[in-house]
Amino acid sequence: MNWLPKKTVVVPVDFSTASADALKTALLLVANPESVHVIYVTAPPIAFNYAEGWALDDPSLRMKAAHEHLTKFLTNPNAAGVKTIIREGDPGLLIADYADEVHADLIVMPSHGYHGVKRLLLGSVAERVLRHANCPVLVLRQPE
Repeated sequence: MNWLPKKTVVVPVDFSTASADALKTALLLVANPESVHVIYVTAPPIAFNYAEGWALDDPSLRMKAAHEHLTKFLTNPNAAGVKTIIREGDPGLLIADYADEVHADLIVMPSHGYHGVKRLLLGSVAERVLRHANCPVLVLRQPE
């Protein structure tokens, strides 16, 4: 089995330093940056209760902000040429689905290592991706 280089690597990001480390790792595993697909999954719309009634946040503004953050995040010169995608919904499921769409050889992602109540409240995107992905997943644990 040939482990290197990978043809298609998916890197989910949340704009953290852990995500930047995952991107650096993915770039080491491919022959060229065009083989890396960076995906950011934004939360679905939220309804706000105002005195005048219910209102949804503006999805176009949220997607514009996500695109701006992703562009800023990818200022690393080594990341020039990576493919980017922004989706909206459940991160764990959408990351696994996107990896299937592009026939990914590998998903490289960080784990923030939440424990206890924090993990219960925030969930584990890495765990969901591990359960649903049809390709290998490299989870990079952060030092304590």
